[in-house]
Amino acid sequence: MELIRALIGPDNGDASAAQLCVRAVVLFVFGIVCIRIAGRRTFSQIAPLDIIVAIIIGSNLSRAMTGKAPFFPGLAATLVIVVLHRLLAMATLRSNVLARWIKCEPVILVRDGAVDREAMARHGISDSDLAEGLRMEQVETVQDIRLATLEGGGKISVVPK
Repeated sequence: MELIRALIGPDNGDASAAQLCVRAVVLFVFGIVCIRIAGRRTFSQIAPLDIIVAIIIGSNLSRAMTGKAPFFPGLAATLVIVVLHRLLAMATLRSNVLARWIKCEPVILVRDGAVDREAMARHGISDSDLAEGLRMEQVETVQDIRLATLEGGGKISVVPK
């Protein structure tokens, strides 16, 4: 343990440049392990829960790297968040109520060329946002859409006619 403490330096912010470099390498590897534990979904769909987890992980690792927080307790706290996220993700597979609470429900914005202005207003989607979503899916006009949905991650998915 003394060797590890000598390599990573003190937790009071007085670590040397070499010790900060060692911390950076350890935290880089630890971050990859956390992402592997959390699973691909954590950073691929960017749902609100995933954003919160990413911010907390980044903040914890940053503070541990610079010595603004104790190193090992910082790693432990980060791992707890990652495992909690993973457990919540697994629990949402078994509970529809929890899934609806944790994840965002998709919202239909356009059905058979008819725009649902009320749904767009409720979710802060402007006409230009909808037009951008259509362009991203290579659809020119609303009349060419069978279904356009605001997905949980904030992306507009489009099913053309």
